[in-house]
Amino acid sequence: MKTKILAALLGTLVVAVGCISTVNDRSTAGVPFVKDKLENRYERPVSQVYSASVEVVGRLGTIARESVINPGTNEVKTIEGKVSERKVWVRVQAVDPNITAVTVQARTSGGGADILLTHDIATQIALALTK
Repeated sequence: MKTKILAALLGTLVVAVGCISTVNDRSTAGVPFVKDKLENRYERPVSQVYSASVEVVGRLGTIARESVINPGTNEVKTIEGKVSERKVWVRVQAVDPNITAVTVQARTSGGGADILLTHDIATQIALALTK
């Protein structure tokens, strides 16, 4: 009987935790179907928004990886790091020549979403752009 209960719990755990896509076009273990991303748009060039994003993530935590996806005219820059022991991803890409989209995503070590931290990082990036 205990074996059946343990097998049922293990099966539930496997179903509940799966792979999620991150904003840097990778995947990681996490609880799917929960809101973990916020996107903001700024009337600034990509280079300025990316610099502000790097500064904010570096100030709040540590940067593990910076990468460029699709180098060239449709360049997408990403930052991966840790803030408050949470995994954080930031994606910066041009929508128009003068409009830049920033997507911020944060997950706990257990794979759960941390939308409050996501919102805080997005707000810090917006404040860094007003300086």
